[in-house]
Amino acid sequence: MSKEDKRPTDPTRPREQPDPTNPLDVTDPFISQEIPPGVDRRTFLMRSAVVGATTVMLGRTLSADERTLRSVAPPPRLSQQLAVVKAEKGPVMTTLDEFYKVGPGPSSSHTIGPMRITYDFYQRATKLPEDKLAKATALKVHLFGSLSATGKGHGTERAALAGLVGKEPATVDPAFLDGLRDKPDQTFPVKLGPKEITVSLADVIYDTPKGNFPHANTMTVKLLAGNDVLLEQEYYSVGGGFIEWKGYTPPKKNPPKYPFGTMKELRAHAEKNNLSIAQVILANEMSIAGRSQEEVYAFVDKIIGAMVATVKSGLQVSEDDVLPGPIKLHSKAATVYKRAMDDKFQADRGIGVLSAFALAASEENGRGHLVITAPTGGSAGVMPALVYGLLEVRKVDRQKVREGMLAAAAVGYLCKHHATLSAAEGGCQAEIGVSSAMAAAALTEITVVAAGLQKNPVAPAGFVQPGLTSGIVISVDDHRK
Repeated sequence: MSKEDKRPTDPTRPREQPDPTNPLDVTDPFISQEIPPGVDRRTFLMRSAVVGATTVMLGRTLSADERTLRSVAPPPRLSQQLAVVKAEKGPVMTTLDEFYKVGPGPSSSHTIGPMRITYDFYQRATKLPEDKLAKATALKVHLFGSLSATGKGHGTERAALAGLVGKEPATVDPAFLDGLRDKPDQTFPVKLGPKEITVSLADVIYDTPKGNFPHANTMTVKLLAGNDVLLEQEYYSVGGGFIEWKGYTPPKKNPPKYPFGTMKELRAHAEKNNLSIAQVILANEMSIAGRSQEEVYAFVDKIIGAMVATVKSGLQVSEDDVLPGPIKLHSKAATVYKRAMDDKFQADRGIGVLSAFALAASEENGRGHLVITAPTGGSAGVMPALVYGLLEVRKVDRQKVREGMLAAAAVGYLCKHHATLSAAEGGCQAEIGVSSAMAAAALTEITVVAAGLQKNPVAPAGFVQPGLTSGIVISVDDHRK
């Protein structure tokens, strides 16, 4: 190549015709030139990067103008009639069994919620009079908003069909959902009184993604007799596996012993009564739900056991495993675990194995296997990693871990109360941000409070770190066995 050929291109020279076979020949349409007015730079850049990354992962193209429009779009409006919105005006009334739920991944709002919804409708349909059920010919599910826009990637249609045939999130066999993915043309009988209706994935319809819906995750379920509607209900999957429906009235609950709607009020109860955060939540759980202390801890133990099981299952998977989805992502948990165990520095080893534990649970979520909403399916790796590390590796006393779970719930409750756990409303930080804060609360309760430092909000330098890093690795064996 001559020196002439190497000189920079003269910007005043007329441009040659673009090469249509080279996607990078003309990049101007894909580059944002300036920050739009009325939008702060940090928010715009973060949203723009997420939109761009999503576009690449889905194998699509998006012009700079289109990406800008999506980056500055206002958040979805919520109907003021939703109970999840009305609840912001009173004290926190959420209970542990509402918050920590077991169900199939990869999304609490797009799989657990829709399965709970269609199972609820199935139960309603079975209670109709027999003469009405005798006329039934079909069951139809319509997905709207975010459920329609992103449901296929989440397997929403499989979860919705599973609930329709009478399966519950906490007990469904993941193999059933995998079978729907591998053999989508299967049909299933649904027994409704004297009538048996055949359903399939074709009965779950991806309807319009855009519209003025009460919630971004809106869906309807219908029981039909030909073109006539025998029963219809509009539902909302409001995040974290929580569901509502049109005309929903929250169940009546007893008042909490220590009512709080803010962290300031929660701390005031703790300080005034010389209690830890976990003890305040325990008292409220017993008061609101009418349970004994033994019943509360029995439920917490069930959730702890499920968290440990998800990590163990994820660690057992081969390094060659490929996660479901179009990008063919390889499992990383086993690889990260192996590398961490070979690290010569204890602190790095501790961080590495915790990362492996989180990946293990997250990849189980990605496979559509059973996970725990803490607070959601999308963030299902954080709390299980901490619980597994402290309980199974560090051998922390189970009672301390129970108390950590209660403190974590307190933070999750407040986030749900004042903001959202739904990524369709608040983005991914509504999930992973909340779970990280919950884990911090749990670790503080387990380490700082247990050491008698609850009066001091700041732990001594280096106090917490050993519990997460070198302290976890002192007696690490191969936990995949």
